[in-house]
Amino acid sequence: MSKTVSLLSALLCTFIWGTTFIAQDTGMDDIGPFTFNAVRFFIGFLAIIPLVFLFEIKYLKSELKLRFKTFGILSFLIGLSLFLGSALQQVALLYTDVANAAFFTIFYVPMVPIIIFLFKRKSLHWSVWPSVILCLIGGYLLTNFYDATVRLGDTLVILGALFWSTHIIFTGIIVTKYNLPLTLGATQTFIVAFLSFVIGLIYEEFILENILKEIDSILYAGILSGGFAFVLQIYAQKNITPAPAAIIFSLEGVFATVAAWFLLDQILDMNNLLGCFFILSGVLLSQLLPLYYKVK
Repeated sequence: MSKTVSLLSALLCTFIWGTTFIAQDTGMDDIGPFTFNAVRFFIGFLAIIPLVFLFEIKYLKSELKLRFKTFGILSFLIGLSLFLGSALQQVALLYTDVANAAFFTIFYVPMVPIIIFLFKRKSLHWSVWPSVILCLIGGYLLTNFYDATVRLGDTLVILGALFWSTHIIFTGIIVTKYNLPLTLGATQTFIVAFLSFVIGLIYEEFILENILKEIDSILYAGILSGGFAFVLQIYAQKNITPAPAAIIFSLEGVFATVAAWFLLDQILDMNNLLGCFFILSGVLLSQLLPLYYKVK
């Protein structure tokens, strides 16, 4: 049952992430990327913090009594990874299109198992590697990247994918030590909001009138993606290890494509449908093959 809940949490989280690509792109018509992220993640923090006081405040003392320092260090690393990943992705959208950004973002799919293998020397189930290849092929077909030119923003997205990878890995570590998903969600969103605000003060202008013009995109990206989706990610990774989790999260490309078709009337061609099929195949392969060999 717990594995099922984690899988459902991962799918809902991924659906929110995928549909948020549109809000991220349209939300910068009148404000800068760091202003967008600062307001977005602060709203996410405000959405989560009441839930911390409702459901986790009574457990904080016992959970953090002996390991507060470890929780603080891991929370900061997770928050820093989230800040760098989201900042690079948001800035990149100024220099590239959503299609390229969506494709290069899922480079965290191969990065996660490679980093785990290199630094933790941890053996991975062999099904991870063909699943990664299927997801990358699917992402390539899904985004029509072959019709686009490589831009400066693409390099920023690839660099951002590295930090999405470390975010997934650090989250996988902390959920095995602490049962505080809401507290961690609130902590990381506050860190991202604070760091984005500091950078935004230096390079951008916070103009309330312009921020209010983008309020719809900010609220969607803030409450659902910046807030609840990352909490769902934490719930998901309680029972799913980082490498298979990264493969499941690659479905955000599928959800982004379907959302663009539904909301923006973009046409789904045969290559897009094949891309969806390859990614879905990769996700199913990563989840079902280990179970098959375990039962066998």
